[in-house]
Amino acid sequence: MSENTPPLAVPEHSVESFTRAFLRELNYGRGVDLDRASANDKYYALSRAVRHYLTTRWLETLRNQYRDQAKTVAYLSAEFLLGPQLENALLAADLEDIARESLANVGLDIDELQAVEEEPGLGNGGLGRLAACFIDSLATMNVPTVGYGIRYEYGIFKQTFVDGKQVEKPDHWLHLGSPWELPHPEYSVDVHFGGHTEDKPDGSDGARTWIPSWRVTAKPYNYMVPGYRNGRVNTLRLWSARARHDFDLREFNAGEYTEAVRARTFAENISKVLYPEDSTPQGKELRLQQQYFFVAASLHDFIEHVLPRDYDLKNLPDRIIWQLNDTHPVIAVPELMRILVDDKGWDWADAWAVTQKSFAYTCHTLLPEALEVWPVDLMGKLLPRHLEIIYRINEEFLEEVRAAFPGDELRVRRMSIIAEQPGRAVRMAHLATVAGFKVNGVAELHSELLKDKVLNDFAQMWPEKFTNVTNGVTPRRFIRLANPALSELITAAIGDGWITDLEQLRGLEPLADDAEFRHAFREVKGANKRRLAKVLMDRDGIELAGDGMVDAMVKRLHEYKRQSLKLLHIVSLYEGIKSGRIPLESVTPRTFVFGAKAAPGYVRAKETIELINAVGRTINADASLKGRLKVAFPPNYNVTLAEVLIPAADLSEQISLAGKEASGTGNMKFALNGALTIGTDDGANVEIRKLVGDENFFLFGMTEPEASSLESRGYDPGEYYESDPELKAALNLIASGHFTDGERGGAVASIFASLTERDRFMALADFRSYMDTQKKVEAAYLDHESWSRSAILNVARSGYFSSDRSIQDYLDRIWGAKPIDQNA
Repeated sequence: MSENTPPLAVPEHSVESFTRAFLRELNYGRGVDLDRASANDKYYALSRAVRHYLTTRWLETLRNQYRDQAKTVAYLSAEFLLGPQLENALLAADLEDIARESLANVGLDIDELQAVEEEPGLGNGGLGRLAACFIDSLATMNVPTVGYGIRYEYGIFKQTFVDGKQVEKPDHWLHLGSPWELPHPEYSVDVHFGGHTEDKPDGSDGARTWIPSWRVTAKPYNYMVPGYRNGRVNTLRLWSARARHDFDLREFNAGEYTEAVRARTFAENISKVLYPEDSTPQGKELRLQQQYFFVAASLHDFIEHVLPRDYDLKNLPDRIIWQLNDTHPVIAVPELMRILVDDKGWDWADAWAVTQKSFAYTCHTLLPEALEVWPVDLMGKLLPRHLEIIYRINEEFLEEVRAAFPGDELRVRRMSIIAEQPGRAVRMAHLATVAGFKVNGVAELHSELLKDKVLNDFAQMWPEKFTNVTNGVTPRRFIRLANPALSELITAAIGDGWITDLEQLRGLEPLADDAEFRHAFREVKGANKRRLAKVLMDRDGIELAGDGMVDAMVKRLHEYKRQSLKLLHIVSLYEGIKSGRIPLESVTPRTFVFGAKAAPGYVRAKETIELINAVGRTINADASLKGRLKVAFPPNYNVTLAEVLIPAADLSEQISLAGKEASGTGNMKFALNGALTIGTDDGANVEIRKLVGDENFFLFGMTEPEASSLESRGYDPGEYYESDPELKAALNLIASGHFTDGERGGAVASIFASLTERDRFMALADFRSYMDTQKKVEAAYLDHESWSRSAILNVARSGYFSSDRSIQDYLDRIWGAKPIDQNA
């Protein structure tokens, strides 16, 4: 890139200029005229026209970054749940009004074209959505960044229900192409697997030669990540797997058509599906292939294609920080060591010193089973050189442990990167903690429990390594785009500075006591409910309870999140009405909205979905309830639906067992959009409650110490079942087959047994507190003025949960990178 390259011209921001760009893309990009264009043609042309405005800034950003060689954040994540791109690009480029008027002038409705977009299914839930929020904030805050991930051909599955059961279908989000990606096959990277290692004749200090047995090509696709109206456009680079030689002409000519493309099929499996089902050895192997595939390509890309050719890699920590988003990318640690020791010829000690300054690790869980371990046999089969490197790292690390804690061999075994039982395996969280210069949790409580329980031995050895960065969400997507009516109300009251400085929402606090503002706030919520009702009816034929509360529980289906506890509340309420214990007239109309996908191999989660749908069918069909209770479980909950549901919600269900949820981000989105929370003191709920105030939060359930104490004493769910008549009646009604046409087997029997005999996450222990608190919710909701006041204060006091604040914490506490003014 020459300094003499002339600056690029920024397209004119005018209706006329945009119309010309749109028609040019339609005619010359799609090869159709306006009269013959399909809806996808028009969407494509609109997106490409918007992309044209961003591309100029993107190329300028890349040029400046190469010139300045400023420290860059490389965000390594197996998931990026981006959401629709068009609306975000229009917002970032300040083209919303121009594009709307331009299309109207040629007889088109921009909203109809936006609805054509297929949402990229490149994430499973909170982890992937957080990654998308973070790269949005990094761009908006002018921080040089590149995101690295996988371009899954099918992404997360498309969820459907058949007889109430979850059925997974391929989510072919690319079937009509994507106007937002820019392929660059010339920057493809070969990624190796298998084989064996050999001594290097002249190798020193442990250098080896890896002789792989097969390889695939990683083809990069670039996505632009625009900052909010600041001129910076960062890059997200996603890798797609291809065979090096994907077609054998001789076999094809011999009639061996399947064999002719076997290599291509085998290679492309790596980037075929997000999180292949890993209950089989083949599934586990494919997951490890995916993880190494994208980090190997990413490290090679940055070192060989981004850094200048003469760059001294001893200065690498001054130029790049590799942020490991959970354990999925941790195999990058031995990969960097392999590059430095084997490829570059470094001494081991020098390579390790650089490696330890180049990685930081974010842990996203407190569940031991969620901390990845890879069997040594599998690692040795796929990545033999990396296993050797891990063994040496562990050997030297354990020497440090023995020196720090002499005679404590139990501690040595606990801390070892290699687990010995139940089978030899590599503990990826341990490897990340040993190699990373910082380890962070994602909420105050989570970070404390990480130090005190999950990684306690490491925190005792290296207390300075551990820090907290509470998660956040981008206000651009989850208020400004998702809730335009609320955005306009906020801006009219305090100006639009809140979009990039969410703490300015504090300016709304006095307005919580303004009756006129409360009325306007309720009008916004009502309009959002009507929008949700229309979307659910059009999309799924689901009807909401008229003018009632929208009670939302949307998150991954997992036992620790306790959708089962929410279900018990619904069944208990229904049973009380049917038995006459609860007068129907006393029940506030309420729609319980679920949104959740269960992992394909997670049987108990899929049974829970089946039972929720069975309960919903019964309640929704019961005319005697007069529409006061509804259960809505729209399939395939995604970012697009979230942007409609979250602004409409009155009550946010955050009811995980205390000490099990790392943070949550849905809780933040709901609070920022004016929903009150019913929740345990878990994850970021703790910080939300402190900020919004006890009087504006419905707290229930055990604390983490209380839950731990109950578990250690010996928790018996049967005691709670026998001692609480409401709980027993609800469970018995489920067990009777009332909701399943008399069938008592299958999901009914399994869930009844799991709750009354095991109840790993203590739903029955928290049931009474939850039910009593739900009665407080009912009473509070009847006072519309008081509820509106609390909802406004939730919005006003939740500015802390901006991902911009999270990123500033990462910059200050971990990364040490600096914002670079794009316009300087």
